Amino acid sequence: MNPIVTAQDAVTAFADFVEPTDAELDAIEREMPVILADVELLDAHIVTLDRIPSELDNRRIRRARRRALAARVALLNGSAGASLPGGAA
Repeated sequence: MNPIVTAQDAVTAFADFVEPTDAELDAIEREMPVILADVELLDAHIVTLDRIPSELDNRRIRRARRRALAARVALLNGSAGASLPGGAA
């Protein structure tokens, strides 16, 4: 008869490596404006789930969408400039 073994040892064996690294935390920090802009866009959409959007709701959604896109563009432009050697654009 084969004994039943849990995966507890395999999972907890790498417990020290479960925490995010400094590089991962830095990447999250760089992406935080995009995350916050996406949350704002979702909030704008959630407000209109149970009713017909008014003109004010539509403006709020458009403004949130523009902010989300601008945050993405800023993130991409910042990362593209950082990856080029010599700071060339």
